[in-house]
Amino acid sequence: MNRNEGRTRRTVIKGTGAVLGGGLLAGCTSDSDSGSPSTDTTTGNEGESTTAAEETTTTDGPYSVSMAPVGEVEFESVPKTWVANNGSWADMGIALGLEPPKAVWMASRYHTQYYDAIDGLSVDKSDIKSLYQDGVNKELFYQLDADVHVMDPNFLMNRFKGWEQKDVDEIKQNIAPLFGNCIYAQHYPWHEDYRYYTLMEGFEKLSKVFKRHDRYEAFEKLHADFQSNISDVVPKKSERPSAAVVWGVGDQPTKFYPYIIGKGTGFKHLNDLGVSDALAKTDVKDFHGSRGSIDLETLLKVDPEVLLLRAYEGKTRTEFENTVIKFLENDNTASKLTAVKNGDVYRAGGLYQGPITNLVLTQRTAKLLYGVEKPLYDSQRVVDIVNGDF
Repeated sequence: MNRNEGRTRRTVIKGTGAVLGGGLLAGCTSDSDSGSPSTDTTTGNEGESTTAAEETTTTDGPYSVSMAPVGEVEFESVPKTWVANNGSWADMGIALGLEPPKAVWMASRYHTQYYDAIDGLSVDKSDIKSLYQDGVNKELFYQLDADVHVMDPNFLMNRFKGWEQKDVDEIKQNIAPLFGNCIYAQHYPWHEDYRYYTLMEGFEKLSKVFKRHDRYEAFEKLHADFQSNISDVVPKKSERPSAAVVWGVGDQPTKFYPYIIGKGTGFKHLNDLGVSDALAKTDVKDFHGSRGSIDLETLLKVDPEVLLLRAYEGKTRTEFENTVIKFLENDNTASKLTAVKNGDVYRAGGLYQGPITNLVLTQRTAKLLYGVEKPLYDSQRVVDIVNGDF
């Protein structure tokens, strides 16, 4: 689709943090991934049921929502402004018809350009702050003064040095509660003793915080139809090409961080499409657990049929071809890769996916890997749900 189609019919809403009554979100910017993936990572045990203790209390006055690891969190009123851990949660807010969060962990990795695939829906992230700026300054939380921080407190205390429990307690006491779970990866040791949530489970929790469960239910129906459509186009296992997912370093990548396809939200599109993992049965260790990298020689030993590269979501397909792919085709070692020789090197999709961005990335990947041309979801239905028009 033409990236400019429908542009004149869009309304620009800035990321200033107010809850929308129903209008479309618009205006998009494209940011490249920066740095290594070590400042990030994905979620959820599929099929886990919500226990009675995790249900929402929805009276006219204060209400509460429970989620591991934060437990039961009480709200005096529906939050009007918010901060999100990453693009997974930010996208859930967009799906609920909220304005973008005031901040995310790294704004460059909230890829709002994905929304351009849906005519009539777009997000301007120019006012969204990055929480992580060579560390996280507690004063930024005071400046943002949000009504809720949608993030796992353990993430704040374990992904970098500087924060302790007393700092988390200070934010909760002086500003607003923390409500969230690190759902995008299952490899952190500090997340071993409490449950993970799938994308849709996390989405349902957030819908209860903002009392927009009707939008969640509408998306859940859309998601079920989407899953049915996917099952109709995925080839049988023997016909699926093997793919290696790696994070490329720079526009001339000779160093890569390997990803074994896991259960986190960052792999949802690949799992739903039944992608065969070329790295899973090798000696290559997953980056999440090892923090290690591989070189082109190691990648050549694996020699996947398809190479899926992370770190390039900020580039268009053309920009990706003119930089990364051009380099790989001209490099003595990389040019020997089957994926390079056959033209099967693609962007893998971002680390963070919500209910909308997952639709876009799954559709894109289905076309690249399986040649699927027909729409797998109703884009107008997405816009209608965001606007509360259902």
